[in-house]
Amino acid sequence: MAQALMSLGVGSGDRVGLLSTNSLFWVSSYLAILKLGAAVVPFPSSVTLPELQFRQSIVGCKTICMEKRFYPRLPIDLPLVFEDSLKNGSTASWQAIRTDDSQQDAVLMFTSGTTARPRVVRITHQNIQANTESIINYLELTAADRIMTILPFDYCFGTSLLHTHLRVGGSLVLSRFLYPETVLDLLEATECTGLAGVPSIYQTLLRNTTFPKRQFKSLRKVQQAGGKLSSILIEELIAALPEAKIYVMYGQTEATARLSYLPPDLLKTKLGSVGRGIPGVALRVINETGAEVKPGEMGEIVAQGDNISPGYLDDPEATAEKFKQGLLYTGDMATVDEEGFIYIMDRKADFIKSYGHRVSSQVVEACVLELTDVVAAAAIGVPDMVRGEAIQVYVTLRQGSKLNPAEIIGHCKQKLAAHAVPHEAIIVKSLPLNDNGKVLKSVLRQQVIETGLQAT
Repeated sequence: MAQALMSLGVGSGDRVGLLSTNSLFWVSSYLAILKLGAAVVPFPSSVTLPELQFRQSIVGCKTICMEKRFYPRLPIDLPLVFEDSLKNGSTASWQAIRTDDSQQDAVLMFTSGTTARPRVVRITHQNIQANTESIINYLELTAADRIMTILPFDYCFGTSLLHTHLRVGGSLVLSRFLYPETVLDLLEATECTGLAGVPSIYQTLLRNTTFPKRQFKSLRKVQQAGGKLSSILIEELIAALPEAKIYVMYGQTEATARLSYLPPDLLKTKLGSVGRGIPGVALRVINETGAEVKPGEMGEIVAQGDNISPGYLDDPEATAEKFKQGLLYTGDMATVDEEGFIYIMDRKADFIKSYGHRVSSQVVEACVLELTDVVAAAAIGVPDMVRGEAIQVYVTLRQGSKLNPAEIIGHCKQKLAAHAVPHEAIIVKSLPLNDNGKVLKSVLRQQVIETGLQAT
């Protein structure tokens, strides 16, 4: 693959796109691009041609490594490298290839933001090395570890699974989450020792598959990140996998992948916490004056470490806003306890202003998820003349459930303060998710804007 790229003139400092599902082709392309000193630009396999052309106009790839079957719908006018290159048997002259600069960009990763011009996070070789070593350290990974990989490699969580397991000589089983029961069958058949997922994956496994009834004798380490998994679902996960170590983690693309983790033996005593900084990362929760908050007070999480990106590509304004004095300002609001363990309340943008109160959408969602017929929930604020914002919660149900909106609202009235009770519960077949399995609340908000919806 490196030979194929060099034949197109790819060298140090160039940018090379990568568009494929998880495969040997993706991994070979990724490693070859890094070895050549070029920067990898991963694109989601669901990208449309206009999106691909727009993103290409931002990053300026010299070529794209593309899985051949995507070309008919993505006929971009650019030199392309297909998986046929893996069969050529050419030998690269590695002696001529040197990538000594650890500060050099290794990956340019698009964020899943909603701005007209998506931000492109610069991840350096040093960032990857630092975060990979740290994750290996706290997960105690070895060559005996085999991870079930259903997260796409173009997502920083998925890429971190690749980095860590290759680094220790472990292995990865590649699958997709289209048919969850098939994934579970493969998990058993290949005797995976590890499983990693975002909340939507665990919500589906726990509430809508045979996962809680099965016994996975080989499964030892379970990783959860990519958003907050409700405490009640963490308890269900513990009950389903009593012999496994469950790692609740927190991270951001701007931090390469991981920022914090909660040791598995503290899950029950620190339920709801994302733990403290991983090795090599300092995390603080600060108020608007920059002072650290006291236990129970709320502030923004800021991070410092060698895994923190140097900033966004060609976007000094956004970089200055997010990265200040060597700190990453995460945009996540949290509290701490007396021992310094962090409890995330919500994203800044996801708080709902109801009757003058700031309501965490995650608190509303957690309450709804106490109903075991609920698979997933997403709460947003809808403009309202009286309330400021009325709380609207979108809900997906377990197959065959008869739960109705009135019952959902009734449950919330029993558990939540009046200003935090949803004004409306809407049952839907599915929630809008991005390629990484994260709920797109921006899409739900946009639907409200487009329909001109106003709470009554």
